[in-house]
Amino acid sequence: MAGVPLILEDKVALISGGSRGIGAETVRIFAEAGARVAFSYEKAREQAEALAAECGGRTRCVALQQQLSTPADGRALVASAVRAFGRLDVLVANHGIWEPADAPIASMKEAQWRRTLAVNLDSVFGLVQAAAAQMEQQGRGANGIAGHMVLISSTAGQRGEAFHADYAVTKGALISLTKSLSSELAPKGIRVNCVAPGWVDTEMSAGALQDSEVGSRILAGIPVGRPASAREIAGPVLFLCTPLAGFISGEILNVNGGAVLVG
Repeated sequence: MAGVPLILEDKVALISGGSRGIGAETVRIFAEAGARVAFSYEKAREQAEALAAECGGRTRCVALQQQLSTPADGRALVASAVRAFGRLDVLVANHGIWEPADAPIASMKEAQWRRTLAVNLDSVFGLVQAAAAQMEQQGRGANGIAGHMVLISSTAGQRGEAFHADYAVTKGALISLTKSLSSELAPKGIRVNCVAPGWVDTEMSAGALQDSEVGSRILAGIPVGRPASAREIAGPVLFLCTPLAGFISGEILNVNGGAVLVG
């Protein structure tokens, strides 16, 4: 009996922050699904180039060096992806920063607040703005879809996170942005959805997860008893960009082991 394929042949995907963690696994799974993939990195050139080579090389997967902290940066990244592959069918806004050290709101540095908002939110505005314009210009395909966008939020965006208000604010804003864009762009054939992970076993979260006291507290709040793997986040992202998800728009897909329900 044949399986149900999750195929993106002839599609072009742009994944921001793709050199490591969730982003890198998303690059891999989109490449496995047949898409041509462009992804961004800021500093990890060697790691990014190795990933691009692993996923098919120049004709199938390209690594684009791009700082992401302003709307102009986001627009520039979309332009680079379109130059590389001639079109854009999928945008995954995955990049982001999270300061691992606790920062009480009474003493949080303004520089931290502004940098987190710049990277996690301002640049996403530029990404979705340019991606929407490109997808509208290309027009709808045979299935009536002009493109897919998936914004990566977090459980922190839904229930807040003490001592990390800067991060939680940006992730909550992405949920609101998803709903706003869905209402605006679904009639134009562009599906916009959101994946909200909880704790994921990546480089960014390693310090907290490996701390005996903090890690135990984190695991106690996850009903399935462990953090996610990056692959377990990348899979739902891929699904939302396939024809099987053509009737899903404005959805916040929680991929957090049930944690958002018990916190």
